[in-house]
Parts: sequence; structure tokens; C-alpha cells
Amino acid sequence: MPSRWRVLFDRGPQKVLRRVDGELRARLLARAHELELDPRPPGVEKLASYRNLYRLRVGDWRIIYVVKEDQLLILAIEIAPRGGAYRDLR
Repeated sequence: MPSRWRVLFDRGPQKVLRRVDGELRARLLARAHELELDPRPPGVEKLASYRNLYRLRVGDWRIIYVVKEDQLLILAIEIAPRGGAYRDLR
């Protein structure tokens, strides 16, 4: 059986998921967990100027995440509406 990726949410994205309404939360979680099958599916873009950051679009929202190849881990570091998703990235 092939190794499966794990998706984890940093503290900031966890707070966002607690605050958004149920339908949006379900859409964000479903899209994030699709990454467990392929961390770089079609439509995902690598962010320029960052070594290992990627962007996943979910309607007007963005999930910014790091791919940690050695641990088969995807860490969501930001979930925000389109306009604010790219501020304060590490």
C-alpha cells in the first residue's frame, strides 16, 4: 500500500476553521484533505519567492500550505479570503 500524506493545520488555520460557517468549513476541510492523495494536484500553484509554499483555491478563499516531503506531511499555515491570504507569510 502506498504511503499516504497527512494534513495538519497550524494554530492560525484552526482558529479560522472554528470561526467560519459550517458550509465553508466543510468545503475548506474537504479540499485540504484531498491533498492527502496528491499534495500538488492540478490547479495548485507554488508560491514564487518561497521554497516550499503552495496555494490551494477554495472559491474566494485560499489555503497556503507547506509540503514536508521527508515526513509525508502537509501543514496548512494560512486559511484566509483571497485578499488577506498572502500577508505575513513565513
